[in-house]
Amino acid sequence: PTAESLMRSRFSAFALMDDAYLLRTWHPSTRPAAVDFDPELRWTHLEILDKSDGGPFHQSGKVEFRAHYKLGRRPGEMRENSEFTRIDGNWVYVRAIGE
Repeated sequence: PTAESLMRSRFSAFALMDDAYLLRTWHPSTRPAAVDFDPELRWTHLEILDKSDGGPFHQSGKVEFRAHYKLGRRPGEMRENSEFTRIDGNWVYVRAIGE
């Protein structure tokens, strides 16, 4: 129902290495041919830092997040401000803003 809920479900899909879901929820204009998972990388938790628009009555939105992971035994994090839009009423990930 929201861009944030799609962000959370995509994080879970990355953690589960569910490439079919990730590709299905990626905008066709920016979707890669495949998702390249690092088998040593384990996503551990997600923090939503900020969001704008992306609600039930919006057509686009942005979600800024911090995703935590472990690479082997070393912890790490990545931060991104993501752009989302609707296609046929469904939210899809477009791109990281600034790319």
